[in-house]
Amino acid sequence: MSSEQTIERLVATATEEFQRHGYDGTDVNRIARRSGMSPNTFYRCFKDKLDIFIAVFRTWAARERLLMRVLLTLPAPDAELVATCVGHYREHLPFRRSLRQLALEEPRMRRARAADRIETLSEIRFWLGQPLADDGRMASDLMQLERLAEALAEGEFADMGLADGEARRDLAAILRRMRSAAARPANQPTNDPAPPDEALSA
Repeated sequence: MSSEQTIERLVATATEEFQRHGYDGTDVNRIARRSGMSPNTFYRCFKDKLDIFIAVFRTWAARERLLMRVLLTLPAPDAELVATCVGHYREHLPFRRSLRQLALEEPRMRRARAADRIETLSEIRFWLGQPLADDGRMASDLMQLERLAEALAEGEFADMGLADGEARRDLAAILRRMRSAAARPANQPTNDPAPPDEALSA
């Protein structure tokens, strides 16, 4: 087995383990054994558990960008796009919970997630044919989309005894805004309301 094949097998096994058990519940020795390898082989390929989690994240993030492409380019009703987004988030909740925790606690994970978001913004511009899109606006929408989709997938509104219709409408609005933001030159003003301080001083 080549070094590349060894890494691919370890990453595939780790993907299953992280999704099933989360980061804290996953053991490096179990990843190695389930891959048919020794712990020594694992450590020849990866520095530690976080290192392989980041490798899994990069593969997973590439699939996430495919989802974003569908959401931003598919001519489908808002409700269908929102259901696709939330359903996808729900399928990967254990992994997402670990990702959220590690991005807060581990600088290496934080850097990897930031790099992925930058790549996502770049691909959005490419998909929609506008290289001058306002990255700040799009990044804000991307992070709002991530948090809102996670809250819907986790059932956080139900936890409060609330219907999630408004949240789904907000998510649909973010998707529409991202489409238009990616298609608008960065130097063209938006129609967004003025920030509160500016509005008060006008």
